[in-house]
Amino acid sequence: MFKDRTDAALQLAEKLSPYKSHKGNIVVLAIPRGGLPLGAIVAKALDAPLDVALSKKLGHPYNREYAIGAVSLENVVLNEAVGVTKSYIVEESERVRKKLRKRHDQYYKNRFPRDLKGKTVIIVDDGIATGNTIKVTAQLVHGQKPKKTVVAIPVAPPSAVKNLEDSEYIDEVVCLNTPRNFHAVGQYYEEFGQVSDTEAMQLLEEANRIINP
Repeated sequence: MFKDRTDAALQLAEKLSPYKSHKGNIVVLAIPRGGLPLGAIVAKALDAPLDVALSKKLGHPYNREYAIGAVSLENVVLNEAVGVTKSYIVEESERVRKKLRKRHDQYYKNRFPRDLKGKTVIIVDDGIATGNTIKVTAQLVHGQKPKKTVVAIPVAPPSAVKNLEDSEYIDEVVCLNTPRNFHAVGQYYEEFGQVSDTEAMQLLEEANRIINP
């Protein structure tokens, strides 16, 4: 159990401390919005720049919280789409992409995405249930030819960790807690409030004012 995202981030940063020796060759990618408070702390601890990974889960038509895959600005990765029509996947993917485009315009209003070529990329979130969103993110990162891709999360079920470890686009998975009776990420935090777009953008801007290589 973590007190809040700050507590989880500090523990995660400690676990990732060996990467501090890679200074100048690391980029921390946070999954917005919940991953940004953690990403900011991890980036500061590693003396690394912080950026955002723009991808979002694709929900089932009868239960939007149940992920059947994930969507990015460029592609779609499906996990379990049994009984889901192709037209739904196309329409829902485009609806999600509209949100991602809006978020892209917000986060990159006065800056450009970080160059990931040849870098060790650490993808951070506040926890995962299936791993599908991070898998599509890792696939996108792979296209930019990083040296290494690491996924760092405070909590996930064993099945999700295995899902990530089986990905050809992920080199290492760092997870602090892998409970078997997993129901939702929020149950492992005493405080798990929503992170607003305004707060997320402030975290990103502040992190990159401190470290701007």
